[in-house]
Amino acid sequence: MATGPRYRVPFRRRREGKTDYRRRLKLLLSGKPRAVVRFTNRHVIAQMVTYAPGGDVTRVAAHSKELAKFGWKGGCSNLCAAYLVGYLLGRRALEKGITEAVLDLGLLKPIVGGKAMAALRGIIDAGVSIPASEEVFPSMERIRGEHIASYAKLLGEEKKKRFSDYIRRGLDPEELPEHFDEVLARIRGA
Repeated sequence: MATGPRYRVPFRRRREGKTDYRRRLKLLLSGKPRAVVRFTNRHVIAQMVTYAPGGDVTRVAAHSKELAKFGWKGGCSNLCAAYLVGYLLGRRALEKGITEAVLDLGLLKPIVGGKAMAALRGIIDAGVSIPASEEVFPSMERIRGEHIASYAKLLGEEKKKRFSDYIRRGLDPEELPEHFDEVLARIRGA
């Protein structure tokens, strides 16, 4: 006669909707470090993580707050910032000897041309080998913020309202592509 419950309670992180264990297992079986990309409402976070029996170990990390050290005045959660954070992570990973990885988006759905793909392109452009198709990346015009600059030009005087954070930080949104190039050159030089 059987005793006890006839059901199995899922793991806590599965119940909370934080971890997809099947996807995680596939990533861990690759044996490569994971390029973890996460987004908050205001920031982009990217890390190179390796598995250890006691818990995952973060080897290198980059955060969009760090872009201010390189003179970034734009937003910290947009496509431009995602690429720059990815590029910064890729440079740091190469310094630590990490030359290849797999992308770990967690529960985030991969969107063609989205911020996660911009961060991935930044990591790859820095020199880390990650399997990805060229078709999923946003165009360099969008990564540089040319769509933001053209929208700001279209707004005219209204841009002072819409881009008040940029203007408060001392950046004219119409000059975002040039500013992006300057910050990228500083990251390359560091």
